Amino acid sequence: MTTTTLAALVPLLPFLGAAAGLLLGRTAPGFVRPLAVLPTLAALVLAVLVAVRQGGDQALDAATELTPTGSVPIELALHIDGFAALVAVLVGFVAACVQIYSTGYLRDDPRYPSYAALVSLFTSAMLLVVYSGDLIVLLVGWEVMGICSYFLVGHYWETPEARAASLKAFLVTKLGDVPFLIGLFALATDAGSFQITKVLGTVASGGLDHPTLVALLLLAGVAGKSAQFPLHTWLPDAMAGPTPVSALIHAATMVAAGVYFVARLLPVFQASSAAMVVLAVMAAVTMAGSALAALAQDDIKRVLAYSTIGQLGYMTGALAVGDRGAAVFHLLSHGAFKALLFLAAGVIIHAAGTNSLAAMSRMTGLRDRVPDAYWTMTVALLALAAIPPFSGFFSKESVLSAAEHVTAGHTEHAPAAAGWTVLVAGLITALITAAYATRLWLLAFRGHGTEAPDHGRQPLTMTVVLWVLAIPSLAFGGLAYAALPKWFDGRDLTPTLTTSILGTGLALVGGLVTYGAWQRTTALAARAPMGAVAAHPEGDAGLVEAEAIASHKPVYGDVAYAPDPADPGRLLLGPLYRHAAVGFHLDAVYDVLFVRPVQAGASLVRFLDREVVDTYVRGAGALPRWLGAAVRRAQTGNVQTYVSALLAGAVVLAVAAVLVATGA
Repeated sequence: MTTTTLAALVPLLPFLGAAAGLLLGRTAPGFVRPLAVLPTLAALVLAVLVAVRQGGDQALDAATELTPTGSVPIELALHIDGFAALVAVLVGFVAACVQIYSTGYLRDDPRYPSYAALVSLFTSAMLLVVYSGDLIVLLVGWEVMGICSYFLVGHYWETPEARAASLKAFLVTKLGDVPFLIGLFALATDAGSFQITKVLGTVASGGLDHPTLVALLLLAGVAGKSAQFPLHTWLPDAMAGPTPVSALIHAATMVAAGVYFVARLLPVFQASSAAMVVLAVMAAVTMAGSALAALAQDDIKRVLAYSTIGQLGYMTGALAVGDRGAAVFHLLSHGAFKALLFLAAGVIIHAAGTNSLAAMSRMTGLRDRVPDAYWTMTVALLALAAIPPFSGFFSKESVLSAAEHVTAGHTEHAPAAAGWTVLVAGLITALITAAYATRLWLLAFRGHGTEAPDHGRQPLTMTVVLWVLAIPSLAFGGLAYAALPKWFDGRDLTPTLTTSILGTGLALVGGLVTYGAWQRTTALAARAPMGAVAAHPEGDAGLVEAEAIASHKPVYGDVAYAPDPADPGRLLLGPLYRHAAVGFHLDAVYDVLFVRPVQAGASLVRFLDREVVDTYVRGAGALPRWLGAAVRRAQTGNVQTYVSALLAGAVVLAVAAVLVATGA
């Protein structure tokens, strides 16, 4: 079987599994789990075979015209280089882990058949994006992922949080997709083709007429899909969906699609220095802001959500300095340990028996109750904090090394301003990342919250998946040096000494300072009751309410289910804590700048339609009705009345004739 055929089957198998799962979900429920797991596993095996055959060599291209358009053709094309081959393996690997994990996590869920089918469709759409060599076909996968995320985030549609989160995710990403679509058409118009190889050829020959405009339009869609500032606000709220869905979205699909798109079309963005600077600033703000927000969250899944936003910022930062190898390297590394973090959090939630107990302030005794989650999450958090020799260290250092390389003026692919922006923001984020990773570990496994109910041992399918994901989280970075350089344009992935010392040193400082703050707040909490507003060190009712809102906890009068007073994040952030807890009020800003004006405009349109337009419509019907009523009064049906009116009219006419004759 040719490599082209194998590659075509990779996205096709999960799609067929999704279709069969939807058709047989009700009539043959016994086939649902095999149809969810087996096609995804088969796609993973085929993706590995494609990667082995491709081997990081020259890209594999194949195309056939999909439909004649009369102008720019749309082609069913494959473009598989080393990056595409490796990302497809990541997607298949994480999707297979999520499907296996979900058989235990959602074993009692009545909507599991539709859930499993949508996960398979989600996987198929992402694989289509990864392998596609045509921008329109890529756009199909791009948009299918958007609708799948809408349904999966809203899986628990009985809850208002899930309904609101799914709608928000859909609308915010579509807000970026509108300019993204315009940018695709503008790019294809300049290139005369939607085929990626021809687009890149046009860019190389200088045939792109408006590179800055096209790049900025495309960046809007990337910001929405990959949750980058300022369109990142949907991702933390998307935690209302099932935890395995969060793992899939954050690790290998949806948010990874935007980063991968820029990596694939990086020369388009490099054609504009202004676009590269905008990308660098977007990455820097995203990195630092999301890390600070993560340090103030109480819900464990929201901490991980803001963490994903920040790590994606590292990836877009690597792209901003023109190094797609570092970006994809961190994408692969992050995919493994972030999937592990979410699925380990799912084990914790499953042990408590309810999704509402994801608040770290209420966790206690989890180290002994969920040892598998404890040890594997520890590995994943060390990888997230970029502590050597865990995988996150190597991939994060590749980003910082690329930025340092640009600051020294060793490349013409990105301006020095972009390099300095990414390097400084990346080092600051390394410090804060280690701080919130340490805080999460301390509060989740060594906290002093309320004992949650124990719902027994977790299914084997869940715990086995954790240990499988722990292997790449620990070993992937080291293996990448020996095996992966040829997949990354031949670039040496060895980190530089300067950034390694700075990055690791800042990470250690962040972890140690957080541990010291935790010890201090623990000592203070031991001498004060918790739960009431007065028990908080600040004694600030507004702070309690902000924390309660951020963690979706109710506030009753002057008492709130507030975060643990032993939370070191409050001490570290100080007055910034209340703002970070609610995402720096960005949703409130959007409400003032966009939502309320749109609502006011809609109210004005409704008023004009009802009071002005409808008035003319009602008047057009009322005038004939009034005339008809007047004529109807004259038509009484009484013959004597008609004769009397006739005689009266005759008399009037006779008098008028006499008067006229006399006057004449």
